[in-house]
Amino acid sequence: MRFERFLWALPIAYAIHIPEEFLAGFPAWMTLHMQARMDDRGFLLNNLLFMCILLGLSAWASRSRSAISAFLFMSWASGNLFWNFIFHLVTTLMADSYSPGLVSATLLYYPIAIWVSVLAWRSGRIGAAGLLGAHSLGAGLMLFVIWSGLWQFRLPWLSPGA
Repeated sequence: MRFERFLWALPIAYAIHIPEEFLAGFPAWMTLHMQARMDDRGFLLNNLLFMCILLGLSAWASRSRSAISAFLFMSWASGNLFWNFIFHLVTTLMADSYSPGLVSATLLYYPIAIWVSVLAWRSGRIGAAGLLGAHSLGAGLMLFVIWSGLWQFRLPWLSPGA
């Protein structure tokens, strides 16, 4: 399987993951267990925006042979899929409660994100250092989204009741 074809598995996995999160009540779960401020409307709007960005980067990376298209695609996909899997795993452990989205993140996000990374490297579109950089940037993107979007630029364990 070629990187340029397989990368489309990521938006498909994302399209499966969002209904799992939403139908299982992710916004309310985050508010209850993680001191986040999230409502259904914000959840849907954010995910619509993130899907549009993922689709745009997927289209660019699938048609271009440039290293920058692969790097930006891998950065965004890493944050929204691989690190999202880590997020659901960690929040499940922290809350001792199923984090809505954990099932699709485990069954789809983790293996697909790993395999697309392997394919990107094998294809020569991105080197090992580029993959490390893309996954690091993806982690930073995910942390920023959590900090800004869910916790409104605060750390709830440092400012209880805020």
